[in-house]
Amino acid sequence: MGRSHIELAVSAEPSAFDAITGLLSIEGFQGFWEDGGTLRAYIGDDGWDAGRLETIRGNLRRITDSLSLPPPGVTTTGIAYQNWNRAWEETIRPIRVTDRIVVAPTWHPFTGRADEIVLTIDPKMSFGTGYHESTRLMLGLIETRLTPGVRFLDAGTGTGILAIAAVRLGAASAVGFDTDEWSFENAVENARLNGVADRVAIRLGDIAIVTETAFGLIAANIQKNVIVEMLPGLVSRLSPGGTLLLSGLLAGDAGPMGRTLGEAGLTVAEERRDGEWIALAAARS
Repeated sequence: MGRSHIELAVSAEPSAFDAITGLLSIEGFQGFWEDGGTLRAYIGDDGWDAGRLETIRGNLRRITDSLSLPPPGVTTTGIAYQNWNRAWEETIRPIRVTDRIVVAPTWHPFTGRADEIVLTIDPKMSFGTGYHESTRLMLGLIETRLTPGVRFLDAGTGTGILAIAAVRLGAASAVGFDTDEWSFENAVENARLNGVADRVAIRLGDIAIVTETAFGLIAANIQKNVIVEMLPGLVSRLSPGGTLLLSGLLAGDAGPMGRTLGEAGLTVAEERRDGEWIALAAARS
């Protein structure tokens, strides 16, 4: 029997839907669809705390304010189990993320060129399909900043896409962790689909479950407040001269996050932007 779900309905200008979808994806919502001027998103009721609603309202207002749009209307409704995953699958098609990287699900196979890397990702409603700006930004940074043979850590791994991509791009090994059991199971499956299960270790839990240190490249594509909370743990696991990649950030987060990284002993070496979303590469001296 599947989980019951909470439906979050956001009434806003459709021009804001892409940014809102990205924010809610990072918050753990899944299975988005547009219903006229309303964006509907779903989260398992076992992963929902009604106390989060006001925080989400505030974050959504940040998006509409940044776009000079009226504040959104937000309502929640409890709904019984349906096969949300089947509906979600229907929205996923192969997508070219960079000149070399293509993300494709098993139900839409893609044959790439000899010099291309095709990541086979069946999302199962976990965050990390290649469709969201922050995922594309992170994959681009990994492609250009990964040194072959490096050890890679992926915080909040979702589908496992970043850890899998890192190994496919030449990392010696990768560890990905997530507190969501659905994401954990999905990432394990995707590592197997890509033939890298022997080099990608997926763990269920928070950063405390990662006892290793000296990772040369660490990625965290999660919401800003979680990044800030987790930052000391991430830095302590970063090798001297290593690089921390961050996304799940809106353009307005660049300045505050840059200052936070500086206080943690990191220097922003690169900023990339896609729409309202940014990703940062920060080096440890």
